[in-house]
Amino acid sequence: MAFKQDVKLLMKPYYLINILLSLSYIVVKKIAFICEFVFNEAECELEGREIEILFFLVIVISFRTRKAGSVTMINYLSSSFVYTKVANLLLWLHADIRGGILFAIIITLCGLVLPEPTYQGPENITYLRGATGLQEELNRDTRVVWIVAFYTAWNPACVNFAPTFSQLSAEYGLENLKFGKIDIGRYPDVAAKYHVSDASTSKQLPSILLFKDGKEIERRPYANSKGKLVKFLFSLDNIKAAFDLNNVYKTCKENPIKRKEKKDKKA
Repeated sequence: MAFKQDVKLLMKPYYLINILLSLSYIVVKKIAFICEFVFNEAECELEGREIEILFFLVIVISFRTRKAGSVTMINYLSSSFVYTKVANLLLWLHADIRGGILFAIIITLCGLVLPEPTYQGPENITYLRGATGLQEELNRDTRVVWIVAFYTAWNPACVNFAPTFSQLSAEYGLENLKFGKIDIGRYPDVAAKYHVSDASTSKQLPSILLFKDGKEIERRPYANSKGKLVKFLFSLDNIKAAFDLNNVYKTCKENPIKRKEKKDKKA
């Protein structure tokens, strides 16, 4: 099902054009009549320096996408587009500075005209404002279990994780099992209170915290007994297992919040 959704997303102009830009230099080099027209060469072969750039690109993409928690085809592509376009820019500049300048203009225009598509599926999320807003929700009714995602808008791992969290909220959300999100880039007070780093090098983005009875009882990623952060891959199955979501949902479902009903008074 996820693969079919990814294929459907790939048909959108953003992904098609970025894939074309990411492969532009190799395509031009490998198609003889195009290469001859662009570079005025009868035989086009990749030079040693060009092969080195492409090899280095593969290493960078493999490392960065795994570090960002990319687990689907779309996640891998979204995380790698920046690096592939930079590599292509270097290749075009190396071959011909005019081609490099033209390529830079094209990727700039595409970035302005074609932003990355955002998640459009169902969600059941409460967007919280600051430590005060979160605390007010926790205190409002301690019978409610809260699962809160701490994120920043600029972090690639948080962007990749957003659809997963939305799917979880739509699948498990109840009146007494709620999902919340808070942007710690906008509200650093909540980051400080719950000890989640919002630095550009932070390995805590995103972070998920589970609250019961108004208190934190679980989080991912977490620090071990030595204070070292334990890496966590934010896939649907991993999150369900780490927070025992099926049992939490079952318990909340079997114990709904009972509202006090006003009894009719006889005249």
